[in-house]
Parts: sequence; structure tokens; C-alpha cells
Amino acid sequence: MLMTMDAHVAHLHRYLQHARDALLWKLEGLPEYDARRPLVPTGTNLLGLVKHMAGVEAGYFGETFGRPFPEPLPWMSFEAEWNADMWATPGESRDDIIALYHRVWAHADETIATLPADAPGTVAWWPPERHAVTLHQILVHVTAEAHRHAGHADLTRELIDGEAGLRAGVSNLPPADREWWSAYRDRVEKAAQTFRD
Repeated sequence: MLMTMDAHVAHLHRYLQHARDALLWKLEGLPEYDARRPLVPTGTNLLGLVKHMAGVEAGYFGETFGRPFPEPLPWMSFEAEWNADMWATPGESRDDIIALYHRVWAHADETIATLPADAPGTVAWWPPERHAVTLHQILVHVTAEAHRHAGHADLTRELIDGEAGLRAGVSNLPPADREWWSAYRDRVEKAAQTFRD
């Protein structure tokens, strides 16, 4: 079946929305500390992933196509400290970051809905030989990045409380209890041990 470019855009947009929904779902039911705490040496945390993706979408679907997101995002400026977009400060509430992400979605969705797939854009922060892009190219790029971070969120949530799954209502995992998973993990570890020096 051949798809038109509009169908390709709609298909990619649906996958982008799945990743957005998954990121927010990973925050559900967590106390504030768990939503913010870093669980790996690079500081990855759930609320920071949402904040980061809000900035990513605001830039790629805003400035790139001459329709800047109307709110300032100081953590996305080149003058901001490194990784300022990857964590929530004590003055940034979870509700505020989630609400911002929803506003960014609306702005991004308007860009996606009103521009043709081959609409030209310029990514000023990319190397000069790659500055020129199309909406289709950016939709692929941002969808891939959103899913990458949804995967980070999945592992981060599992490290917090053992909860895992693809998205709300779709675990994409065998319907097993904790005992089965513990035995499975032990079996995988035992297999890996055969390769220890």
C-alpha cells in the first residue's frame, strides 16, 4: 500500500504522540522525590526528560519553521548551564512542567497540521551543511528522539519501583508475576556469568 506524504506525516505524528503519552505516564503515581531523583551517573530523571522534550519540540517545531514558541525557555538558550533542560529545579513544579509540555504539544501540532510535509525550515544549531530541513525530516527526527527518551523513562521508572511497560494499557511484556521476573532475571544473569573472565 502506497501512502501519500500527508499519510506519512499523520503516521509519524501518531507515533510522536505515543512517545509523549508514555513519557507522562511514567510520572503517574510517583511521589515528587521519585519523579525528580537521578538514578544513573549522568543524572537521568523522569521530570527532566519531560522538561527536555518540551524544549526540543518547542525549538524544532517552532524556531525551525519561523514560528517561535511564545514562552521563554531560558534553559534552552546557548548561555544556559550544561544540562539545564534535563532536571527540574526546586522552583519548577511537576504540574508546571507537564502543563508546559502540553502547551508545546499544541504549538508543535499546529505546525505539523498547517505546514506541508516538504515545508522548508532551518535548524540554526545544526552544522551549516545540514541547516536546511523539511517538516517531514524534523518530524522523523523529533519522533525518534521522543521514543529514545521514552525508553529512558521506562528504565528509570523500573529502577524506581519496578513498574514497566510500553504505555498505558499496553505493557508489551509477558503477563508474569514478580516471582517469574525474578527467576527470569536470574537465568539471564547465569547465562551472562558464563562469559566472565
